[in-house]
Amino acid sequence: MDDSLAGQLLLASPALYDPNFRRTVVLIGVHSEEGAMGVVLNRPSEVTVSEAVPQLEQTVAGEEPIYVGGPVEPSSIVFLAEFLDPSLAGLLVLGRIGFPAPDADIEELTQATARGRVFAGYAGWGEGQLDAEVDHGDWIAQTALPEDVFTDVPEELWGSVLTRKGGGYALLARMPVDPSVN
Repeated sequence: MDDSLAGQLLLASPALYDPNFRRTVVLIGVHSEEGAMGVVLNRPSEVTVSEAVPQLEQTVAGEEPIYVGGPVEPSSIVFLAEFLDPSLAGLLVLGRIGFPAPDADIEELTQATARGRVFAGYAGWGEGQLDAEVDHGDWIAQTALPEDVFTDVPEELWGSVLTRKGGGYALLARMPVDPSVN
């Protein structure tokens, strides 16, 4: 492992055909020699927070969608938030944005966070797996911005981050999902 990718965005390269990750943007929360964990930021589901996790509808607007965070443990809930007081976070990933402690009280989270997003499942990699995928060219790393994490237009996130990266990546952003129909 060269450098930790924690706090970075990973954008699926056009060559990554795995349906779990096709054109996804993943915020990496943890990346160490033991493995990595993150959440897919641009896959909102049809299910709302109030339908799936009503106890969080005071913390996150109840009509907000649950996002498909990744293929690992899809029935588990992962909460990502911007903390008003960063010392209350269990794990900070990007500035004041991070994950609450596992034993955090939901009422306290409501008071301690400015905004949040709820994910079903997460993306996970075993020891050396993410590094090998990055080296293979499956992922494109980019600095994350808070507005990426809480975007109002998740379906445009992949293209907008590639455009921001510039150069040949901006060209990739305009590539159709299926180039054969171009």
